[in-house]
Amino acid sequence: MQVFDGIEEYAAAVGTSLGTSDWVEVTQEKIDAFAEATNDHQWIHVDPERAKDGPFGKPIAHGYLTLSLVPSMTAQTYRVEGLKLALNYGSNKVRFPTVVPVGSRVRGHVELVSLTEIAMGRQAVTRVTVELEGSTKPACVAEVVSVLVP
Repeated sequence: MQVFDGIEEYAAAVGTSLGTSDWVEVTQEKIDAFAEATNDHQWIHVDPERAKDGPFGKPIAHGYLTLSLVPSMTAQTYRVEGLKLALNYGSNKVRFPTVVPVGSRVRGHVELVSLTEIAMGRQAVTRVTVELEGSTKPACVAEVVSVLVP
């Protein structure tokens, strides 16, 4: 994990890699729990028997389940010391270039794209590329926007 001693040290990292998280296995249990939490019970996610005959041969994770792993992946890669508060402000762009089959492993690679001054402090944009083990295509690429209050 990369630890920055304050917002100015973090600002010097714009345009660089902040690190890569550990691998996370995407189990059927995780998929089912996500389906329950979001009320998205589409068969391609939650019905292993039917999914065997589907286009991927097994269940796949919801795209938004993959996206929901991004905060924990980011937390594993870096920390900025001396902040009063860090808030999720949203995303500029999210794409799901390939599916995540049940039993796969994913991890996040984080890059600091920009850090700009705003009234509350700074607005950070990080690009998180969620890698799918064994795939040349990422499972998700998201530009995540955060508000940092020093």
